[in-house]
Amino acid sequence: MPNSDADILAWACAEAMWAEDHASRGLGMELLDVAPGQARLAMTIRHEMVNGHGIAHGGLIFTLADSAFAFACNTYDVVTVAQSNSITYLAPGKLGDRLIAEAREIARPGRSGLYDVTVSREADGTHIAEFRGQSRSTGKPLRSASGQS
Repeated sequence: MPNSDADILAWACAEAMWAEDHASRGLGMELLDVAPGQARLAMTIRHEMVNGHGIAHGGLIFTLADSAFAFACNTYDVVTVAQSNSITYLAPGKLGDRLIAEAREIARPGRSGLYDVTVSREADGTHIAEFRGQSRSTGKPLRSASGQS
């Protein structure tokens, strides 16, 4: 729960983004926690998310990590977008797995940012993937851009 002005702002930004994030919500993601420069999201691997090898589709694991990245870098009330990102898959996700993506800010010099996201299986903590994202702030306020203040 938010306990400082920065935490309250981070949650307000997350709520504004969540209201318009049809992709993350449509995939059944859950926003678990947000703090300045950090975010935790969860997603359970459903039948339609499994590929021809019987494991979670890598693109969907990437999407979960990318969503956590987006929420983490938009906690300062400035519209911030991805500039580049990459992912390394470490273990397969499986049907029924609840995956947790934890994003954390590494650096935020000027308008650029660097974030790492770890995707893990909730049941046993197995690391599924490591994602690194670079962000770029637009300078525009987030909440007024989404119609909230």
